[in-house]
Amino acid sequence: MTQAMSRGRRHRVIAALGIAQILSWGASYYLPAILARPIAADMGWPLAWVVGGLSLGLLVAGLAAIRVGRAIERHGGRPVLAASAVLIATGLVLLAAAPNLAVYFLAWAVIGIGMAAGLYDAAFSALGRTFGADARLAITHLTLWGGFASTVCWPLSALLVEGLGWRGAALAYAAIMLLVVLPLHLLGLPREERRDGAGATAAGAGTQGETPAARRPLVFALLAAMMTAGGTIMAIWSVHAIAILQAGGLSLIAAVRLGALVGPAQVGGRVAEMLSGGRHHPLWTLAVSVALVAGGLTALWAEFPIPAIALIAYGAGNGIWSIARGTVPLALFGSAGYAVQMGRLATPSLIAQAAAPPLGAFLLEWAGTPGTMAVLSALALSNLVAVALLAAASAPRR
Repeated sequence: MTQAMSRGRRHRVIAALGIAQILSWGASYYLPAILARPIAADMGWPLAWVVGGLSLGLLVAGLAAIRVGRAIERHGGRPVLAASAVLIATGLVLLAAAPNLAVYFLAWAVIGIGMAAGLYDAAFSALGRTFGADARLAITHLTLWGGFASTVCWPLSALLVEGLGWRGAALAYAAIMLLVVLPLHLLGLPREERRDGAGATAAGAGTQGETPAARRPLVFALLAAMMTAGGTIMAIWSVHAIAILQAGGLSLIAAVRLGALVGPAQVGGRVAEMLSGGRHHPLWTLAVSVALVAGGLTALWAEFPIPAIALIAYGAGNGIWSIARGTVPLALFGSAGYAVQMGRLATPSLIAQAAAPPLGAFLLEWAGTPGTMAVLSALALSNLVAVALLAAASAPRR
């Protein structure tokens, strides 16, 4: 598949998947940022419960991630990603019709399955199955597209809520998923041969019938721990960043302006990785990522006098992190069975992300901003140690 596919065809695959990623993220993960308050005000539900829908979705996504990886390994990315568009659309229709919290949470459970089958981890797995060992550049390009999800969809969501109300906005996104995202997946992604159970197992197994990750349990455990810590940091910061910055004495407007630096810095970090042309091992990408995140968060904890620099460092590291979590497993374990490994790695990270927002709220109440930043810095610094251990554990034995 990799050798036979023309460069133009490869670009079309990435472009189709990139547009689909922007809209899929906007219709799921980024939706509560705009819809949560209108839903709470209209229905009289506590805001924490409304936002908790996303946490439930992430929890369900984590529990479904391994099965999604196996499905992509067996059937290819095209049918699984297409199914994600239908699932997210179905969940959004349920959301729009929700008369009570029970149906609201059911809607987010359905959306969560769609997130598992359609967001980054599934998309990376689809690219790995399609392009094999050459998927690194495709993954990098895809994250560039995905970096614009909030930039495109937050204003779009606000316009939809203003014009149609929150229920109308949910229905509009459901239509977008069915009329735009579903065709992009069906027409943009190539058909792939189905692998039966034995073939799928053999694709990720060696001569002894075990997967590459199973033969390197320490490497897999370190990588899973790093992804879990990184996901926890990202989820806590994304939900509580403005409150943390305001606690440092900034006005709401100043905090929002500073927080807005993270988005462009993420894209900048990804562009820098793309321009490097893959000349270095993905472990170096991972090392740079965790160093920037640790440096940025530690500087904020230490009340660095120019917080903008710390936020730019954090944002650039977080942007590169999105690439590293797709390319490092590919480099360490190979393309055979890659989708399954991505599912296994995603499970603890997504479950941690589901728990992270309430954990962050508890930390802010119990330990205050300094204590919360100390915990985030400690997690980030632990990843620095882990990447060094990972490099040592994955080095070829002589």
